[in-house]
Amino acid sequence: MLVNKPIVGITMGDGAGVGPEVIMKSLNHKEIYEICRPIVIGDSKILNRAKGFIQSNLKIENITDFQIGEQLTTTYGTVCCLDLNLLPEDLPLGQVSAVAGHAAFEYLKKAIELANAGKLDAICTAPLNKEALHRGGHNYPGHTEILADLTNTKDFAMMLSTPKLKVIHVTTHMGLIDAVKAINTERVYHVIKLANETLTRSGLKNPRIAVCGINPHAGENGLFGYGEEEEKIIPAVNKAKEEGISVFGPLPADTLFFRAVRGDFDVVVAMYHDQGHGPIKVLGLDAGVNITVGLPIIRTSVDHGTAFDIAGKGIADEKSMLEAMRQAVELAPKMKTV
Repeated sequence: MLVNKPIVGITMGDGAGVGPEVIMKSLNHKEIYEICRPIVIGDSKILNRAKGFIQSNLKIENITDFQIGEQLTTTYGTVCCLDLNLLPEDLPLGQVSAVAGHAAFEYLKKAIELANAGKLDAICTAPLNKEALHRGGHNYPGHTEILADLTNTKDFAMMLSTPKLKVIHVTTHMGLIDAVKAINTERVYHVIKLANETLTRSGLKNPRIAVCGINPHAGENGLFGYGEEEEKIIPAVNKAKEEGISVFGPLPADTLFFRAVRGDFDVVVAMYHDQGHGPIKVLGLDAGVNITVGLPIIRTSVDHGTAFDIAGKGIADEKSMLEAMRQAVELAPKMKTV
């Protein structure tokens, strides 16, 4: 039985997208209330609108910062919302909006403040829209970079997790040419270390870490590329090996992900965004969870976007949000069992 169930803050993301819908769908699952105390940080009027889209009988109760703490109780059937009241009730659905982008930033900022104050044990984020975020005056590539900035974290990485495959990224939101330039030995080494520490803390002994090459066939001894594997990756792998980390590579990405799904490795270190995201998405958009590793707070997220094209239709799938909440609970430091 769980005691002192962790308090998980769920940020609403972009109110013009499917975030409110998948949150309300997820909180209609009783199991969530059996493992944690969920709180939505967003706008209650938008949650109420989403409730109509999915034809739910859930009640929404507004709470304040001061009510959040160890004595907080949550009950299945009632959604607790820290209402920041930033969006109009008639916010257009499925459209890029500066006001929605700014609000998404403020929800996350508030969640980070609460987590830093010890009032939240983990943060679970619904998707935001990067263009809307920028229009709202916040020039970040995405959630990960906001979290790192607002927690003053320099050494962090994005990990995508599915039941069959985990991938951690050396670079994320940048063009391919810029990504190759940004990859260096120190960064590759630190990401290997983060992967090892994260999986070790989760209870996995001596995790097997596979490292992708940059070029086709991992350069094939200099036949492809300009020696990036020899210059940027191999020294990092060797340094990690000297510290006793079970790391392999650089390996050709075209076969590595098949081997990882087969069970040969516990996590793959991808060099750039699409190299890591592609295989995860092939396994299914509803299966993936985004975890930011290296932060002083726990953060998980759905691994899908705002899906503007289906916003308001009530058909968005909540499986990724449910899994993100489960993993937030798994990682939350205050969870105790008896």
